[in-house]
Amino acid sequence: DQELSKQVEAKFLQMQKDYDKLKFASGSLQKDSQQKQRAIEMLFESVEKLQKDKADQQDMLAAMDLKADKADLDNKVDCSQFEENMELVDDRMQDLQNQISDQNQQWNTVQQQFSDALEEKLDRHELKAFRRRLDEAWLRNIENLEKRLLGDTGAGIKKQLPVPFTCLSCDRMLTMHVPGP
Repeated sequence: DQELSKQVEAKFLQMQKDYDKLKFASGSLQKDSQQKQRAIEMLFESVEKLQKDKADQQDMLAAMDLKADKADLDNKVDCSQFEENMELVDDRMQDLQNQISDQNQQWNTVQQQFSDALEEKLDRHELKAFRRRLDEAWLRNIENLEKRLLGDTGAGIKKQLPVPFTCLSCDRMLTMHVPGP
């Protein structure tokens, strides 16, 4: 009974340690998620700003018609550089989306482990019932022991001798009678 109680306590302590580890891991995952979310929001803001600031093609053509200096216009806007920058932004966005999906998978795994650990955990009612059963068994065992110790007050004990007896020299079967009445 004591060994079972110690095992239950050890399992409970192990579960508590696992809970603390999961709590720490979920906290760090949450912080990472918040930081990455802020980075994504900043990227979205910069993309929106770039889209607002980029020149419309029709406006550019109208401006080129109005202005005779096309070389000066080429110095101000470089389409190839803009497209390269947009490709870099798209690549970064793709990387962030992949990281977010990976982090969501990890978060779901941690949540599942946490919920499994909580389901396996004993609640107080179960522990009370278990303790009551242990106490009852303990009291029964003590009563049985007291009955055994105090119940038999005879002067002697009849002991059955092992049967069959054999002769030491020839291994022949012998019949032995127990002395007494």
